[in-house]
Amino acid sequence: MLHAWGDTLEEAFEQCVMAMFGYMTDTETVEPVDTVEVEAEGHDMLSLLFHFLDEWLYKFSANEFFIPREVKVLYIDRVQFKIRSIGWGEEFSLPKHPQGTEVKAITYSAMQICEDEKPEVFVIIDI
Repeated sequence: MLHAWGDTLEEAFEQCVMAMFGYMTDTETVEPVDTVEVEAEGHDMLSLLFHFLDEWLYKFSANEFFIPREVKVLYIDRVQFKIRSIGWGEEFSLPKHPQGTEVKAITYSAMQICEDEKPEVFVIIDI
């Protein structure tokens, strides 16, 4: 399970995507040499979180094999349910980055976004 939080919902989303990549490798070994932008949209906040994580996972799983050192959410549109983010990192390389657990998919199972005091999110991933 991914559990992330921040002072803002944007920070909680950033920490959630970094927690996901933390399963895959030690992100401290990643150098911010390339920049990747990720946009996603949904029909509500939960689907927005799902598609946001899924788009980042796709950047790793597809031809790019991109792994971020840092992700910044530029904005979350809570009316149109859109998100725009940028990540700094590099292509995953086994000699450089320790191999962790493969994340196969994001799930909606028990997904939560709590904004009571400090925003926090809970996401179960399929590994």
